[in-house]
Amino acid sequence: MADFTDLGVKHIRDGVASGEFTAREVAESFNAAVADAAGLNAFIVTTPDHALAAAEKVDADRAAGKTLGKMAGVPIGMKDLFATHGVQTTAASHILEGFKPEYESTVSSNLWAAGAGMLGKLNLDQFAMGSSNETSYFGNVNSPWRKEGSNAAMSPGGSSGGSSAAVASRIAPAATGTDTGGSIRQPAAFTGICGIKPTYGRCSRWGVVAFASSLDQAGPMARTVEDCAIMLEAMAGFDPKDSTSLEMDVPAWEANLSADLKGKKVGIPKEYHMDGTDQAILKSWEQGKEWLRDAGAEIVDVSLPHTKYALPAYYIIAPAEASSNLARYDGVRYGLRELPEGAGLQDMYAATRSAGFGDEVKRRILIGTYVLSAGFYDAYYNQAQKVRALVARDFEQAWGECDVILAPTTPTASFPLGSLNDDPLTMYLNDVFAVPASLAGLPAMSVPATLTEDGLPLGLQLVGKPFDEQGVLNAGLAIQERAGFTAKPEKWW
Repeated sequence: MADFTDLGVKHIRDGVASGEFTAREVAESFNAAVADAAGLNAFIVTTPDHALAAAEKVDADRAAGKTLGKMAGVPIGMKDLFATHGVQTTAASHILEGFKPEYESTVSSNLWAAGAGMLGKLNLDQFAMGSSNETSYFGNVNSPWRKEGSNAAMSPGGSSGGSSAAVASRIAPAATGTDTGGSIRQPAAFTGICGIKPTYGRCSRWGVVAFASSLDQAGPMARTVEDCAIMLEAMAGFDPKDSTSLEMDVPAWEANLSADLKGKKVGIPKEYHMDGTDQAILKSWEQGKEWLRDAGAEIVDVSLPHTKYALPAYYIIAPAEASSNLARYDGVRYGLRELPEGAGLQDMYAATRSAGFGDEVKRRILIGTYVLSAGFYDAYYNQAQKVRALVARDFEQAWGECDVILAPTTPTASFPLGSLNDDPLTMYLNDVFAVPASLAGLPAMSVPATLTEDGLPLGLQLVGKPFDEQGVLNAGLAIQERAGFTAKPEKWW
């Protein structure tokens, strides 16, 4: 059997369509790679039969002369936050362990309709709460990357750490992710892949386990900008089942890709020059400016004055929404039920949640419940919402001066697993560059740029105007072509 695992979405799709190889050959190759990579702990559940069945349908459709979908023959990893009919969906929690939905999320339905198959359900930070993929009930994901000269296990980022590890290690050509405050972009940067969070509402949230409903947004993670554009076209679209879904046509992002940025202005926010940012990050940022200049863009300085308040506001708003969303997990209707002998209803609630939720989830529920309480609602939650409006206004004013914003994705490269477990505030600071775009609901993408001196990937972030995923993708393509990032982790798993 040929090894197809170095191929990306576009090459697989086009190769299957032309008859260069079959979808089944591709699925078999990736199924074998997944089985061989248990040491990464990227998957909670594997579904080789799903990948093969989807491949066989694509091969049959091609033989019958039928039109193939945008993702025909591409087996992908599905973040275990998306409900998949008949396949365990846990959000990496104990409280949902064993839960098999009787329905399919809209995003996954769109992908299956486009011809994709599922390799399995990918590990993540529990209920998408985390930046290192260490809060999963099913154990942490190991990044496929190692520092040069070290065997220390590194973080793949979070919450979409299973997705980033699977794509970077070539055991999946692409994967779904979700981004609440950076959970696509930060893990993409840590593992040297691409990931885009589209405008809030582009992808349906129906059937996605909720963390913070006004922030959560699904997006693709793949090794190239082109592959992200292809997958995003398949994922996106209006969904009447989601009241926040955008009733807009899905643009032809792939067909309109262009690395020519002549006439475009790229904004550099002065507030993103923060104390404590690694010098390697700042050097990469400078390199990114030069690459975009070379693509024809004009580099201009912009100001986003409320940036310093974005992260504190996010860590009030997101836990507040989480405390409301996670109230549904009570042991009554589905999932885990802990019922001590002689227990009443309140005792069952307490026992179930105590056993079913991890420490980080409990921490955020407590914070959220506190800021929503009668005595503190105005002092915290209302103030945070006002800050959110100011952050969004900063971006609106910046668009009068530029077309897209360039910034670092993260303040540091990946860090060793376990190194920040006792320091949640430093862990939260990993999202400092990613959160503002989330609060404003803007499209934002991380593209791999350079390596640190010890061989770890660094990503650059591009933030665009509402609904202008094309501008973000085009700027990302310009960086990709000039960066020539071809580094991949050496196999140790």
